[in-house]
Amino acid sequence: MPTSSSFRPAGVHAALGVEFFDPVHAVTFPEHILRYRNQNAAASVGLEKLDDGEWVDHFGRFRALPGSFSQPLALRYHGHQFRSYNPDLGDGRGFLFAQLFDDRGRLLDLGTKGSGTTPWSRGGDGRLTLKGGVREVLATEMLEALGVYTSKSFSLIETGEALTRGDEPSPTRSSVLVRLNHSHIRIGTFQRLRFLDKTDEIGRLIDHSVQHYLPEVTARGEPERSPAFLDAVSRRLAKTTAAWMVSGFVHGVLNTDNINITGESFDYGPWRFLPRLDPAFTAAYFDQTGLYAFGRQPDTMFWNLTRLAECLLDFAPQPDLETVLRAFPPLVQDEFRTALMRRLGLESLDLEADNALVAAAWRFLAVSEMPFERFFFDWFGGSDCGRSTPTGAPYSGEAFDAFRTAIAGHAPRADIDFTHAYFRREGPCTMLYEDVEAIWAPIAERDDWFLFDEKIAAIREMGDALKLQPARFP
Repeated sequence: MPTSSSFRPAGVHAALGVEFFDPVHAVTFPEHILRYRNQNAAASVGLEKLDDGEWVDHFGRFRALPGSFSQPLALRYHGHQFRSYNPDLGDGRGFLFAQLFDDRGRLLDLGTKGSGTTPWSRGGDGRLTLKGGVREVLATEMLEALGVYTSKSFSLIETGEALTRGDEPSPTRSSVLVRLNHSHIRIGTFQRLRFLDKTDEIGRLIDHSVQHYLPEVTARGEPERSPAFLDAVSRRLAKTTAAWMVSGFVHGVLNTDNINITGESFDYGPWRFLPRLDPAFTAAYFDQTGLYAFGRQPDTMFWNLTRLAECLLDFAPQPDLETVLRAFPPLVQDEFRTALMRRLGLESLDLEADNALVAAAWRFLAVSEMPFERFFFDWFGGSDCGRSTPTGAPYSGEAFDAFRTAIAGHAPRADIDFTHAYFRREGPCTMLYEDVEAIWAPIAERDDWFLFDEKIAAIREMGDALKLQPARFP
């Protein structure tokens, strides 16, 4: 197996013991057609030298990576799904395939989606549609380019099965996805242990999480350690939530089993990007009450974080945990201001001026109902970056005048090259519902992947231009 010197396999999750997972086997697929491999992500973990045959062998047939798990692990967890507690969850169509260290020394997971049934499949077929795999690749590429701390789609392989689904034309094509995550330890992992009254195991999981994922907590002793653990998770979730909001992203299914302790956005189902600013916009057709609407995402993350705090009550005084929780909404506001300033390509001026600009920009987006991405494309770098200032509708009226006044004093970010080809485009790179459908149609009709490849290239060009690097955690 050809690997680079940076390949450092691991298998530390197995040390938690069988209380936390079930060893499983991957399904045998009739075909293996490689549709996408993330060479940048592969290089970060020393796997970029695999040829396509070796790649398929590991990420389609799931031959073990040397030095990691000899057998995949289906992880156990519970969770609140649309705020109803479900004790029958767990990895039902995926598993933890391997762990390894990246080029920054962080422990990462290679997890799957669509790799077959497990003890937690609950009657499902354990498969992933090809369209679902394509959508996840597009979501993660776009989010990373927009500065969101997200899992990376590592591999997508078409698997040659005809799947029946009620929410898309069937039979439809099948695939298996591999994603690279910082962690698959969820809030729901802790909830399961609390539900089963396994207090000692919660303590072990806290220790494991701190040791491998949250090094900023290691110097703390109990009873300070558990509030510090909650605070570390809270800060990471605040960054991700704010990044979603300034990206106009709606996750769609923010259940506690979809929120991990490293704060990394992952597990994409019915996601959407906003056409226009609309707090009530939902991504999932089955979210009929709007519980996970765009504007409710910060409140939802606070609710989920509170569920994690409940799991820590045997390890810290309740008032200490409540103090951490109360700090979360202001943290999101602070991260939102920072993220929106970067999204506009501007240097910070001072707190008062930055707050005024953020408020004016958000109000203008709400009042004008203009395309969300178009606004950020037109005004990236402000009015003093050498690009022509947009004029005409909808850039008029009282709300625009307030925004124009607020942005006037802010200088463009020093790290941006405004001669970049992306800024010479006629419009922004977008990932709206109709964009995804337009990419999928030729794949479904004639196996034509040109628009998919073209969009990936356009997203990466945008990311190179905007330089909205995701939050870097230890």
